[in-house]
Amino acid sequence: MIEIEGLTLRYGAATVLDVPELTVADGAVTYLLGLNGTGKTSLLRCVSGVLAPGAGSIRVDGAPVRAGHSTPPNLGVHLDYRAFDPRHTARRHLRWIARARGIAGSRVAAVLRLVDLESVADRRLGRYSLGMLQRVGIAAALLGEPRTLILDEPVNGLDIAGILWLRELLRRLASDGVCVLVTSHLLDEVERNADAIVVLGPGRVLAAEPLAALVAPGVRLEDAYLRLTGPVGAS
Repeated sequence: MIEIEGLTLRYGAATVLDVPELTVADGAVTYLLGLNGTGKTSLLRCVSGVLAPGAGSIRVDGAPVRAGHSTPPNLGVHLDYRAFDPRHTARRHLRWIARARGIAGSRVAAVLRLVDLESVADRRLGRYSLGMLQRVGIAAALLGEPRTLILDEPVNGLDIAGILWLRELLRRLASDGVCVLVTSHLLDEVERNADAIVVLGPGRVLAAEPLAALVAPGVRLEDAYLRLTGPVGAS
């Protein structure tokens, strides 16, 4: 579970985030939606301890998140598919992360199987496609068998088979009680897979509720989203 209270983040005089209260539940796939520049990635970075908010508190599974400290043990994060050394293999990359976090080395083989990269695990990451790099990042996030999982745009670069695989993976994790928070711009995929939706406007939460409460029968998520955010391109 993710619990946020009184969070603010500013860059100079500009307020990037102002989130008085937000809870992301266990046992659900929650999608974080918003136009580019509304603060989605900044919010995920605050929850992950990468950014320090100016005020407020963040707790993951009851443990406080403090920027610059160790990642909460129950938190798995994949924020950037570019955060790899292209000279490393997937296996070496995952072993390095496991060692740094005090995770048993046996988990490396397990997550490589989970993301279907066993056959290419010893190929250098510089030769991987975007979709394969996304799988490596997801594997790294799952190394510690997290109770809370954060993924930033994980569908980018995945082919149809990869999207179906990810959808099934997220549903399985949520069924096991994991809190899953994912950003996406693909509203059709969100509508198929979401239990709950958080919509960000410029730096603030416009809605945070179950999908069924946000989307009435016969109404598309796209229409509900545009009612909250206004037409795309509007100022």
